[in-house]
Amino acid sequence: MTAMIERGDAAREAIRRHDWAEAIEAFRSAGDDALAPDDLELLGTAHWWDGRPDESNDALERAFRGYDEAGRRLDAARVAMTLGYQAMRGLAGPVGAGWLGQAGRLLADEPEGREHARLAVFQAIGALMTNKFEEGLELADRAIELARRHGFEDALYMAMSFQGVARLFAGQWREGFAAIDEAAAAASAGRLDLRVASDIYCNTIAACRNVGDLDRAAQWAEAGERWMLRNGAAGYPGICRVHKAELKMLRGEWPAAEQEARQACDELRRFKLLDSIGWAMYQVGEVRLRMGDLDGAAEAFDTAYEYGHDAQPGLANLQLARGEVEDARRSLGRALAATESGRGAMDRATRARLLPVQVEVALASGDLEAARTAVEELESIAVDYERPLFEAGALTSRGELLLGEERAAEASPVLGRSWRLWQSSDLPYESARARLRYAEALLAEGDMAMARRDLLAARGVFERLGATRDLQIVDDLLAGAGDGAATGRPAAAASRAEARVTRTFMFTDIVTSTDLVGLIGDEAWSELLGWHDRELRSAIAQHRGEEVDHTGDGFFVAFERASDAVDAAVEIQRRLVRHRREHGFAPWVRIGLHTAEATRRGRNYAGQGVHVAARVGAAAGKEEIVASRDALEAAGRIRFGLSAPREISLKGVKAPMEVRSVEWR
Repeated sequence: MTAMIERGDAAREAIRRHDWAEAIEAFRSAGDDALAPDDLELLGTAHWWDGRPDESNDALERAFRGYDEAGRRLDAARVAMTLGYQAMRGLAGPVGAGWLGQAGRLLADEPEGREHARLAVFQAIGALMTNKFEEGLELADRAIELARRHGFEDALYMAMSFQGVARLFAGQWREGFAAIDEAAAAASAGRLDLRVASDIYCNTIAACRNVGDLDRAAQWAEAGERWMLRNGAAGYPGICRVHKAELKMLRGEWPAAEQEARQACDELRRFKLLDSIGWAMYQVGEVRLRMGDLDGAAEAFDTAYEYGHDAQPGLANLQLARGEVEDARRSLGRALAATESGRGAMDRATRARLLPVQVEVALASGDLEAARTAVEELESIAVDYERPLFEAGALTSRGELLLGEERAAEASPVLGRSWRLWQSSDLPYESARARLRYAEALLAEGDMAMARRDLLAARGVFERLGATRDLQIVDDLLAGAGDGAATGRPAAAASRAEARVTRTFMFTDIVTSTDLVGLIGDEAWSELLGWHDRELRSAIAQHRGEEVDHTGDGFFVAFERASDAVDAAVEIQRRLVRHRREHGFAPWVRIGLHTAEATRRGRNYAGQGVHVAARVGAAAGKEEIVASRDALEAAGRIRFGLSAPREISLKGVKAPMEVRSVEWR
């Protein structure tokens, strides 16, 4: 009995330190079946943060039964709310509603207290998310009043955060930002429950982004990431990675943005936070669309839609790029219909993201009246929200409308202001797109010299970003063959955009993966592969790599700088060795590096150089990094030793190739 008590104490101490794996092991050794409801609740928390939502639900359900049978109604209600929350995040709405109903039943005859404040928070969130603003604000006020009266900071700041969001969308900027900033600061101070603090961070970042305050969003995203690393909040980086991915995408860091979004999907699936996977895949689609990979964008948008995201306005942009103007009109029309006026102030921010595409679709359809209506609404939103993001969008759309009306002389000053405003907001792609339209207005006015200067400036941005479709449009205009570009022409020619580039290509592969599957079984292999993917993606992103393809047990990656490729390869091998030393096992990976010229199509690369790089990777042995002479010459002086050169014969390559192994240990 004494040993069991000691193990229980050790488990609770591990919980206090946020050492979730140690806590789980200590509870198990104390006798999982004999745990009291209080310890079962703690075990459920540990399982959650250790990325085991099913085990968490099992422990919490047992805790609920124990509390309920013992007549501890307040404790049972608290656990029921947690179970309801986890079900809602896993897209099991009826299950979540059932558990929240249980909580309401248990609290109905109890004196008002902390758990009533917690329930009021859930009710306020539900009302606000369904655009019942007055009801939601009343419930939030009630939750705040109850929380203050009973000294319950978790409910107080959660309610304050959502109340602040509602006020932002209602245009009450000072009150809204004050509330969400105060709540987020309380989270940073470490005064709140981990899950409450995590939700507040995510709520804050999303709200700032949605109302166009990107600087504020970025600051809280950085603060949130530091807090999560400090507190072992391993599940929520998946959600925050989506925020980071979108911010990086808007700043023009496209390969890093896609890496963040894909890693977010891995983490979100692991924790069954399924309601956010659609949002993450939407960011992948946006990146691929901007890079000119229309098929990749379509695949990502389809996955986003599968998880409940409407994939707009990216889907309409994709359809427009394919020349499917009528499909774009219909799909965007449905999204706009879901946010018609009268359904709540929150919808206006959503419409601000949809309406610029509505203008393009209307112009492509020849519907000038619909374009005018959309522009006027955009301008109204820009006035009310007073944010550069919305003002720049409204200016660009007004300029496009004027171009469509063949009023180029009026369009050029408007578009000139718009691209500069986008640029000052550090949104390079939007700025270059508006500058392209500005150049088209100058061409229509007959100012060829000035138009050429702006086309070349836009081209430089598109080339740096890898926006191949837009690059082709610029080149068509520079060659005097892009007369239709200003009226939303079908992008069949643009979709064929190609560019010759020089990159260092990396191929990774797990050695003897088939044998490993047979040895450890499918379930363990799936978990191991998920860990492998997360670690490699993190190392690749850390060194500015662009994930081109993921083959199941390996990666195809492109680097602009060969030295970054070498550093990433070494980082991967060192991470694997560290995990093997600390945890007893990690897969063996081989890596090949080769620098060559290739044809870039969207996010894909093709050509002989890619095939050679793949074969260099296949020539590597267990834990080896093999680099071609071309890759090492491109990398220049590196920090690592090299083996003696050796020649290898590669299939499809006539002459032997000289390679060396990087001595990374």
